[in-house]
Amino acid sequence: MGYDYVIGAALGAAVAVFLFGFAIVVRSGNLAGAFEGMAIAGRARRDAAFKAKLDAIMAGGDVKPTAPVAPPKPAAPPPPPKPSGAPLRMLALLQAEARLLDFLMEDISGAQDAQIGQAVREIHKKAQGAIKRHAVIEQVLPGDEGDTTTVPKGFDPSAIRVIGNVAGSPPFTGAINHPGWRVVELKLAPPPEGADEFVLQPAEVQIG
Repeated sequence: MGYDYVIGAALGAAVAVFLFGFAIVVRSGNLAGAFEGMAIAGRARRDAAFKAKLDAIMAGGDVKPTAPVAPPKPAAPPPPPKPSGAPLRMLALLQAEARLLDFLMEDISGAQDAQIGQAVREIHKKAQGAIKRHAVIEQVLPGDEGDTTTVPKGFDPSAIRVIGNVAGSPPFTGAINHPGWRVVELKLAPPPEGADEFVLQPAEVQIG
């Protein structure tokens, strides 16, 4: 009797599966539709968003299409840092004390030589005084132009430039074309807080 019960239960399950499959086939119209329905049901179990859309369709609601996600815009590169205006402090000083920039930017093509000479003499005096007050400058090489000098082995090429018929390795012996200049010390005060160092001289407006 126990075997009869097992056989009966198996036959009942098989009939139930058959009837369930038959119902699906009938509802979907064909066997391919039945498989497609089962695939949709399986996806709905795995994908919550898909199940929500499917429920909305079954309920007769509208499913709003998902807007495409725009790719993120690349970040704009940061602006280049503003260069330091510290190298311009001496030029600003020479302008303030000797009006050097005014002279260099002026069109002197129509001026007489005597006028230019007089202006240069005054500018030279004031500019030389400003440099001596605010900088300590010395020659790179001792001696004057035309003097003979020896360039030693291991010399600094940024301080001494060897030109002409150069062959072999130092030491080199030759004539001084220019003794060179080197700044030993600068005595320039920093600009006021917030001042634009690229303004060599502010514009001046007379009121009244």
